[in-house]
Amino acid sequence: MDRAARTALALLAGTQFLLILDTAIINVAAPSIGAEFGISPATLSWVANAYLVTFGGLLLLSGRAADLFGRRGLFTTGLVILVAGSLAGTVAGNASVLIAARAGQGVGAAIAAAAAFALLIGLFPPGSRRNQALGVFAAMAGAGGAAGTVLGGVLTSTLGWRSTFGLNVLAGVVLAVLALRILRRDVPEERTGGFDLAGALTGTAGLGLLAYALVNAGVDGWTSPTTMATGGLGLLLVATFAVVEAKVHHPLVPPSVVRRRVLRDANLLSGASQLVLFPMFFLISLWMQEVLDYAPIAGGLGLLPLSLVVVVVASSVGRVIGRFGLRAVMVSGFALVAMGLAWLSMISADGSFVADVLFPSLVLGVGLPLVAVTTNVAATAEAGQGELGLASGLVNTSQQFGSVIGLAVLSGLAAAHTAGRGGPGDPVALTAGFSFAFLVAAGIAALAACYALRLRIDGPRPVIDIEAAESAA
Repeated sequence: MDRAARTALALLAGTQFLLILDTAIINVAAPSIGAEFGISPATLSWVANAYLVTFGGLLLLSGRAADLFGRRGLFTTGLVILVAGSLAGTVAGNASVLIAARAGQGVGAAIAAAAAFALLIGLFPPGSRRNQALGVFAAMAGAGGAAGTVLGGVLTSTLGWRSTFGLNVLAGVVLAVLALRILRRDVPEERTGGFDLAGALTGTAGLGLLAYALVNAGVDGWTSPTTMATGGLGLLLVATFAVVEAKVHHPLVPPSVVRRRVLRDANLLSGASQLVLFPMFFLISLWMQEVLDYAPIAGGLGLLPLSLVVVVVASSVGRVIGRFGLRAVMVSGFALVAMGLAWLSMISADGSFVADVLFPSLVLGVGLPLVAVTTNVAATAEAGQGELGLASGLVNTSQQFGSVIGLAVLSGLAAAHTAGRGGPGDPVALTAGFSFAFLVAAGIAALAACYALRLRIDGPRPVIDIEAAESAA
């Protein structure tokens, strides 16, 4: 990997770190925001949820737009919008402005994330170099999740919650300036027809409404009128989007792409991985705070060993894939995730971090990058040069919706199980609820490991070819 590629990878991985950090950091700052504005817990939840709705709704459109209009330009545009939203959040005088600012951050994050992933795939050819780059990307995602919890506590405690938005302003400006200096201007895909406006509108609106319904389910419940109405309309629009794509001459998402078996399986597995892993970070930190009585900063530091293992393992995933093959590594990753979650389900109300959390979290730290890298490799394996943004948008959308669905479902299961055992005021009941959620997640991960056995990527294994060439050189 030459110096220019390493520099570009550092920039793109730094962006991934920032976007994941921004998802986690607001959870720690939320109590201080609620206290300053005097808002209800339901309203406060939308400070986080507004970001998730716009982020999830715009990823697919952003990925395709990167192919059509240029990835570097979309990447810097996304960072500028992220900075603007963060600046608005820094000076927000009430909850409504803050929620709107968070929605703006989500718009910028969706554009930047889809373009960043497409840029990374375009920089590195299929094989060991791309796998190594995806490993770095996965490492930064894991590090960002833990760093967000720790930094959120430190910044909120010392400088106030507005400093968490100020951090985004500073980091976003630096990344945007570096992008213009480091990234080469790419040539957009040559368009032979018009832009699929109908597909863009129905697809984006449908995904946005589905994301809204899923996060609202965690606030008002699955059977609330708002959840059911927005979810139903979202499904209707997604169905309309599918019909539109089958009939227009230049679809946003060509049906031929969706029919690719490897792409479908990889996106499904990528979504399943986030469905079980994203809620794990939230639930285990919450358990340490509510049952073990840890401070928020301590709860975040409890995830630091996991993040360090992710960083170490992710750097070698490419070599592991080259030796054992993509499918074997993916199955092993999901099996380790299932084992780690099953181990976590054995937590006890009178337990401790070392006895109940540390060792299963290390197992998860090994499994997480194996799953993240292999699903991303498979999801982009069949993408042509003009489809990199589309492939990026699809896999990012799968991961984002997996995260939102997982958090809504597993948090709901934990709360329901806790209520049936005595209520949230009882540490034993709380522990039983968290334990049940981890056990369900372990079962989903085990099913994903079985499903991954059917994955087939046709053609030669470029990882082996490239590594052999490197050895010969």
